[in-house]
Amino acid sequence: MNSMTGYGRGIAERDGRKVTVELRSVNHRFADYSMKLPRFLSACEDVVRKVCSEYIIRGHVDVFLLYENNREDKATASVDIAIAEQYKRIAENLESIGFTNDLTASRVMKLPDVIDVKETEENMEEIFSLTAEATTEACKQLVVMRETEGKKLKADLLTKLANLEEMVSFIETRAPEVVTTYAEKLKKRLTDYLDGIEIDQSKFLSEVCLYTDRVAIDEEITRLKTHFQHCKEIFEMDGSIGKTLDFTVQEMNREINTTGSKCSDMQITEKVIAAKNELEKFREQVQNIE
Repeated sequence: MNSMTGYGRGIAERDGRKVTVELRSVNHRFADYSMKLPRFLSACEDVVRKVCSEYIIRGHVDVFLLYENNREDKATASVDIAIAEQYKRIAENLESIGFTNDLTASRVMKLPDVIDVKETEENMEEIFSLTAEATTEACKQLVVMRETEGKKLKADLLTKLANLEEMVSFIETRAPEVVTTYAEKLKKRLTDYLDGIEIDQSKFLSEVCLYTDRVAIDEEITRLKTHFQHCKEIFEMDGSIGKTLDFTVQEMNREINTTGSKCSDMQITEKVIAAKNELEKFREQVQNIE
């Protein structure tokens, strides 16, 4: 079981080039990526997606990519002699009318359009290779953190599942007493109302049977127990199990709601409310599972 929350960082360096990739993931229904890349490296997005898809099945992932070029040939500088000569002639003309000519080579180099610096065209294949290496390392770290968080989630979910089982067990034990209590109250009301007249046992039993059928929750309890066991089996499965657990929680919620609507007993109602509250906490945690 893996969580969808995690962080990973990978660095790849070679021949003066360095690529750093950071991944931050949170829960999401599908695999979703938000890329923060330098514009000139937008082509690396496909590389990142391809590598991540091998490690990440679900989750929203923020991808940060940083590129550094420390090579000596990363840029070239050239001088525009024609522009420099024009600045020189202008300085000489100003000197002829009384201005001091303090024009030097270093000053000329700082003037607009004299020096032209161009970045050397990048070797994109090399950058793609470095990006793949850095992304792979980041994904491996992310998976390790997700596995660690997943173990914590599993322990918490098992605790909540045990609480739900205990509540359902109480409801199952209490349910027969509800019918008995109803029969006793009905018999007392009839006795008081008839005031000495003998109760028609067949009609009395018929009414009790109708009530018993109306409040019967045997099927709901059986299905809930099946869902609980199914959850434990899902916990042990490999791969993405979040969606399967989410569907199972929906079914559990339906059975608990039906149980609450059938039984008006105060003690059962209290347990149903507690079970719904615990199941909601369970569902919130399931949302974080890949």
